[in-house]
Amino acid sequence: MDFLGLDKQLVIQAAYVLVALATFIVARMLFHEQEARQAQENLAEGGGKGSSNSLVRLTKPFYSQYVVPMVRGKPFWENQRKRYRRKLIAAGLKEEFNPDEFIAFKILLIAFFPLVGGLLKALDMLDLDRTLILLSGVVGWFYPDIWMKSRAEARQKAILKSMPFIVDLLALSTEAGLDFVGAIGKVVEKAAPGPLVDEFSQLLKEIKVGASRQEALREMTLRIDMQEMNSFVAILISADQMGASIGKILRQQSDAIRSERMLRAEKAGAAASQKVLLPLVFFIVPAVFLMIAGPFIAGAFSGK
Repeated sequence: MDFLGLDKQLVIQAAYVLVALATFIVARMLFHEQEARQAQENLAEGGGKGSSNSLVRLTKPFYSQYVVPMVRGKPFWENQRKRYRRKLIAAGLKEEFNPDEFIAFKILLIAFFPLVGGLLKALDMLDLDRTLILLSGVVGWFYPDIWMKSRAEARQKAILKSMPFIVDLLALSTEAGLDFVGAIGKVVEKAAPGPLVDEFSQLLKEIKVGASRQEALREMTLRIDMQEMNSFVAILISADQMGASIGKILRQQSDAIRSERMLRAEKAGAAASQKVLLPLVFFIVPAVFLMIAGPFIAGAFSGK
């Protein structure tokens, strides 16, 4: 009987091993199929690259497989696609998302945030009312827009910071005898990587495939969506149409950009001094007063 019991245990263990092996093989086949389908979608639409956002990486297997097919090709989302296409480019997210993926990401978070909140509440790790947990789905819908806006603002600040140096480099290149397109190529080759250098690289690619210089510049302003760049490009296009010296215009623009940056720094400094005034009056001044006058007041009340 002991041998029979041992045989039964071996059979049961072998069955467990076979079930685990079969589960692994099926899961591997499913993941392989998903990776192949995702690669085809990336080739077709140019989106879906790796993301620096941990929430995107966590939820991507779900929204890309289950939600994107419900969004892709539906006329209901056409206006959203047009709006997000430009915003994704302005935020530098065109390599991570296409519009359908971004909409699917937003839809998934409507359910994902309440699900995580309910799980944390069930584990007694978070004490929230059920209404707040359900309303977190609204936060899930708007969170990607807030994240994308912050990315766009950070990218615009990086572009604005690098503009004086890049424009100086363009001016030196044109004064050295290069034409404007050649000067841009020299900037892309020599300048440190950054959002503005990436935009100039895209500008060169568009010119090489047949777009005119003015069209490529206008497309760059649409991608960056920044007033300073719009003014800069408008002056360049006007100078190009009038036949003026591009090098001289670039030098003037470089000086103007530096002056504007100095004015913004002075304005930010003035605003900072006003913000410091409030805690100074309500916290620091009373503390200093107590340190100085406290002993005298205490002595007066104690009669010493």
